[in-house]
Amino acid sequence: MADFADVASTLSEQDLDHALANIKHFDQVSNYECEDCGAEIPERRRALGNVKLCIDCQTAVESKSKHFRGGL
Repeated sequence: MADFADVASTLSEQDLDHALANIKHFDQVSNYECEDCGAEIPERRRALGNVKLCIDCQTAVESKSKHFRGGL
């Protein structure tokens, strides 16, 4: 059975891996237009890196994925 230090270490490592994965997106080019609807993607959103969808389409995609996962 894992003790609290092991659990904390595992969670900390997972958080670091997640943060490092997110940093990589800043180096990737974003689209100027949404791949789904063709709407212009605002500069502020493009600055996030690797953005392919406008906020409305991205919200719809995330909403559907939450629905299919049982709302988790």
